[in-house]
Amino acid sequence: MAVTALSSGTQTATVTTEHFLANVDAAGVYVFEVDTNAMVAGDVLELRAYKMILTGGTARVESVQTYYGVQDVPIKRSFPLSNELTDSQSLRFSLKQTFGTSRDFPWKVLKH
Repeated sequence: MAVTALSSGTQTATVTTEHFLANVDAAGVYVFEVDTNAMVAGDVLELRAYKMILTGGTARVESVQTYYGVQDVPIKRSFPLSNELTDSQSLRFSLKQTFGTSRDFPWKVLKH
């Protein structure tokens, strides 16, 4: 099975702002990965995945992962999410730092 990076980058979090990092509009199985190594005591980070169920629908929260403070295992990833739709926001992935000092978070979305 081939794996390719659909999109990637580094997001400087603005505390309390949800940053939408990738929108998926193609069939496949996708995984969202984020490097949380920059987090320190007092930081809080939310990683979200949104999914549309039917064509023409609305992408709704599928999962939220929340992390607090220093991370012993810094690489975080979503569960694999299957998508058969081609709507512009069939799947969406976001990052939101809710507390602490703004940090830089490298991320990528992989297509399996």
